[in-house]
Amino acid sequence: MEPKKNPKADLSRRSMLFFQLGMILMLFIAWQAIEYKTYDRSLETDTLAVSDELEEEIPITQQIEPPPPPPPPPPAPEVIEVVEDEEEVEETIIKSTETNQEEEIVEIEEIEEAVEEEIADVPFAVIENVPVYPGCESASGNNAKKACMSEQVDKFVKKKFNADLAADLGLEGIQRIFVQFKIDKNGNVVDVRARAPHPKLEQEAVRVVSSLPKMIPGKQRGKPVGVLYSLPIRFQVE
Repeated sequence: MEPKKNPKADLSRRSMLFFQLGMILMLFIAWQAIEYKTYDRSLETDTLAVSDELEEEIPITQQIEPPPPPPPPPPAPEVIEVVEDEEEVEETIIKSTETNQEEEIVEIEEIEEAVEEEIADVPFAVIENVPVYPGCESASGNNAKKACMSEQVDKFVKKKFNADLAADLGLEGIQRIFVQFKIDKNGNVVDVRARAPHPKLEQEAVRVVSSLPKMIPGKQRGKPVGVLYSLPIRFQVE
C-alpha cells in the first residue's frame, strides 16, 4: 500500500530546528523587556517663601486681674505763708535774650547733611510692593502681581531647565534643587545660589535662573530695595 503523504512534506523531521528558533526568539524578547527603560520628563516647581512664619496656636488662659490699688490718702492742707510788707522778697530777674551789636557773632563753618537710612534686603513674602515680572503690569493689587510673578518664573524654569541631565548623570528617583536669588534695586537677578544632589544640576539651575528677564524692582516704604526670592525645583527620573 502506498503512503498518502509526500515524504518531503513531513515536518516532524525539522521539529528540533523549529523548537530551537522559538527558544532564541523568546530569549531575545525577554532580554529586550528587561533592558527597556522609560524616563518621566515632567518638571515641577514650587514657590517657597523663606520668611513665612508658622502659625502657632496660643492657648487661651484665664487672666487673673490684680486687686485695685488702695485709694490715695487725702491731700494735706496747703499752708499759705503770709509775708509782711516790711520783709523784703527777692524778685526773679528775667534777662533779655536780645543780642547786642557789640557782641561777637560766631560763624558756622559747615552743616552736616542727614544721611538717608538704607533699607536692607526684604524677603519676597513680606515686601510691600513686589517686583513686577514682564507681562504682569496689568495685574491689580500686590497679591495678584505676586501670584503672576510666581507663575511666570515657574513657566520660565520648566521651559529652560534640562531635565534629561539627571538621567545622563545616572541619577534616579525624585530630584530636589533649592535655588535662592535676589532682585536688586534695578530689577536685575543677582546673587544666584543653588543646592542640588549633583554639581552639574547646581550649575544648570544657576544658568537658568540667571537668565530671567529684567523686572520692575520691588519697593519698601516707597523706595526701591533688593528682594530675596526662593525657588524649589523638583522632578522625577525613572
